[in-house]
Amino acid sequence: MEVVEKKYGVRINFLLLLLGGLVMFIAAFLVFLLIIRGIFGVFEVRDIIPSKNLFGLFDKGKADIAILNSKYTQNMLPKGNTWILDNISTWEKYLSNMKLSSVTIIDEDIEMGRHFDYKLIILPGSKALSEKEIIQIKKYLEKGGSVFATSGIGSFTDDGKWKGWEFINETFGIRFTKELSREESYLVHTLRGSLPLTADIPSGFALKIATWDRPVAVEVLDPRTTQVSYWYDIKKERGLVRQEIKETAGIVFGTFGKGKFVWYGFEINSIIGINQEYLYFERLFNNSINWLLSLPISISKIWQSEFQAAAMFTVTVTENMSNISNLLPIIQKNNIPITFLIDPQIASADTAKIKSFAQFGEVAVVVDIGFINSWDDTDNKLYEQEEQIAKIREAKNIVENITGKKVFGMMPKFGLFDQNTIFAAIKNDIRYIIADSLTDRSVPNVVIKGNNKVTILSRTARDDYEVVRDYGLEEPVFQFYTYQEDIDRLLFENGLLIFNFHPEYQLQAKNVGVVEQIYNDVKKKNFWINYGSGIVNWYQKRDQIEVKVEQRGRYRIALKISNPGKSTIENYTIDVDLNRKVKNVVMGSEMIGTKPVKVRHTAGDNMLYITVDKLNAGESRVYYVDFEDVRA
Repeated sequence: MEVVEKKYGVRINFLLLLLGGLVMFIAAFLVFLLIIRGIFGVFEVRDIIPSKNLFGLFDKGKADIAILNSKYTQNMLPKGNTWILDNISTWEKYLSNMKLSSVTIIDEDIEMGRHFDYKLIILPGSKALSEKEIIQIKKYLEKGGSVFATSGIGSFTDDGKWKGWEFINETFGIRFTKELSREESYLVHTLRGSLPLTADIPSGFALKIATWDRPVAVEVLDPRTTQVSYWYDIKKERGLVRQEIKETAGIVFGTFGKGKFVWYGFEINSIIGINQEYLYFERLFNNSINWLLSLPISISKIWQSEFQAAAMFTVTVTENMSNISNLLPIIQKNNIPITFLIDPQIASADTAKIKSFAQFGEVAVVVDIGFINSWDDTDNKLYEQEEQIAKIREAKNIVENITGKKVFGMMPKFGLFDQNTIFAAIKNDIRYIIADSLTDRSVPNVVIKGNNKVTILSRTARDDYEVVRDYGLEEPVFQFYTYQEDIDRLLFENGLLIFNFHPEYQLQAKNVGVVEQIYNDVKKKNFWINYGSGIVNWYQKRDQIEVKVEQRGRYRIALKISNPGKSTIENYTIDVDLNRKVKNVVMGSEMIGTKPVKVRHTAGDNMLYITVDKLNAGESRVYYVDFEDVRA
């Protein structure tokens, strides 16, 4: 008998299988979109289509940045000269540091319109340009391209004949004023603060620029253009300060049509100095590139609230201290924060007067820590560290006992200090040192030593020793005008204005009214006026904040705010330049429960103003900012 074996199994319904697979695919795709939305915010389909960004291994794509190797300019140079190639090499090095790639193009590429494929065109030292190039560069800008140019671009024709400054004047909205002399080996170039190009650079920082390439100074004429710096050297040059600053712009940025430009009045190979100069120049360069590529830039607010600059009023108490009584009614009437700088020897000679004056303000000590006795300041005679510690301790104790007030500031008697002074100040709980010298910045300099810090406040304005004694200005109207020049300069720089007055000069009865004029002027011009300790406490906290902003998608940025310090930060404002005009701004956070921040934005503007009410020591937060493009 034949045995038949039955086989059992499940019948497959191919339609159900297909539908199930389709449902799983749709679910997976929705999850994918949700993840992409969570990371990049609002996006368009083209943002997630595989492109050269995903498959760069097989297709390197085309660089977004082109550097012009101007043969027309090369033809003007002696045979074998490598000036152009050296400049291009330096540009490539800085771009490489930013992990950006670039290609080199020639004059013919621009003449034929092949430069329109790039987001940014760099024109280093391109003094000679053809008319075709100039027309094409302007068309490129009008259509939304970005240009980074230097020095006397386009001032010669393609065959090397002098043409003039028409190209930079018309394109950049400026007026050529002068080429700077080679008489000195270098010139100082002072930068403003609180601008996208100078983010994370101290206000008033002075770059050193070599003069071998004849740097150029201009004046900004067009409202579409912003002045970033000036060549005027307040330490050496005479003249009307406001006018000199206005007519010696060395860096400008702005718009032309739909495009953007940055112009430096010098070649980037001209930067000289020590590590600090190169560090801050690299930040300037990086900010310039990011701005031209329309990437977001965070600008940490220098001063509290909406103040544009800060001011500190000090009085050096001398033997002629009786004239200080002329100032007291003005202090009371206007509630002026005054910091009295007191020499312990002078204080001990008339303790009653010192105690009465001290009730009207803050006190700091003048300390003899040694002196410099050579004409070129090279013969250092400052005391050793232990002796400086003892000198500061003694001066502080005397003044505190006489005035009944805590002393947190000091000024070296002869103006200068060294590293021993910094350690000695920290040892005596001195929080700030007032230095009687003009330095390379117009804001405080926080010096950190281990777990401790002290802040250096450098003199940023002329005092009455110069204005009244040295200049011989007897009329209060001329005194005020001279002081006002410094007020406007520090406002332009967003710096700290330190006025120091002496009883023998500005505090005489005939002159003291100028102090009230100065106070009213700085108040009207939105200066934050405070005692030395108030300014230092704010700046030390502000200096410890770290802000990082990055593009996460076409319509989203990520903002990381950290406080690695040991103290809580309150009421801190961060300006973020989105580099495009936006609307419908929405603030979110990376983690649920993150404390919200205040955001101020005007529809159609590119700036966000973000205020953190409180950020604890060691705290770090990440926020997402979503927005819509106005042009969308």
